[in-house]
Amino acid sequence: MLPKMPPRPGSLGFLYVPPYRIQGISVAGEQTVIQIPELDVCFDIGLCPRIALASPYIALSHGHMDHLGGLPYYFSQRMFQRMGVGTCVCHPALEKPLLRMMQAWVDLEEQRTPHHVVGLAPDDQMEIKNNIFLRAIAVSHTVPALGFAIIERRSKLKEEFHDLPQEKLRELKSSGVEITRTLEIPLVAYTGDTELGPFLYRDEFARAKIVISECTFFERDHKNRASVGKHLHIGDLASLLPAWEAEAVILTHLSRRTNLVHAREHIAKHVPEEELPRVHVLMDHRANRLRYEAQTAAVNEHSAC
Repeated sequence: MLPKMPPRPGSLGFLYVPPYRIQGISVAGEQTVIQIPELDVCFDIGLCPRIALASPYIALSHGHMDHLGGLPYYFSQRMFQRMGVGTCVCHPALEKPLLRMMQAWVDLEEQRTPHHVVGLAPDDQMEIKNNIFLRAIAVSHTVPALGFAIIERRSKLKEEFHDLPQEKLRELKSSGVEITRTLEIPLVAYTGDTELGPFLYRDEFARAKIVISECTFFERDHKNRASVGKHLHIGDLASLLPAWEAEAVILTHLSRRTNLVHAREHIAKHVPEEELPRVHVLMDHRANRLRYEAQTAAVNEHSAC
């Protein structure tokens, strides 16, 4: 009897929330890596699929292996393929351990892989694209952990100057008058692994266009397990959704023990019917494929008109 062929490698989850692609793999305890190509960032790097290499920034939520195991390979392949030095943004408590990890690879490979590790304290931020900032948000997990928000900053003319001619505005500006105010627009928020807490109700989450949320547990009798491991349970979503204005809430970090059919049933039980269209599961390939096909058909229909 012939042996069975090996299982196929996991397929990437994919959702398109214009203008952003959210793609990657997230399976609790195995790997989480979620890329948004348009924003140059990957959230976590449990393994390193090829798509992750195109992102110059890794926003690392915490130090568990299924969230950082692909980091050395990411740094190495970025240089091997001449894509430039990658940057890992992490909790300050992880900065030195990650640098020690990369130093250990020098002993193993007898060469140094260029890398950049940046400890980002909660509420600090760094610019990752022009006027686009990555902000760290303290969350609560079993180890030091961060959530992240990607925020666009825009300058807007103050209301009291709206009716003035351009010449007068230039005159005021040259004389040192501040004629604009800065608006912060949360584009994407990422919870990382965390328990429920007030930090998930902050403006960065409440006003984000897209929220990528860990949701590890679904069964009713797993509420205690979620609490012990400081993870989110589907029941927590019922209190978060009214606070989150997001166009799309994308659930990640389901485990293999969670059957997707059952997961959808639990989501339907906890989420009001009118809210269901904006709740998605990253690894629900069939539902996401059908959604993308509908998006494609709508675009084609519009183009034909």
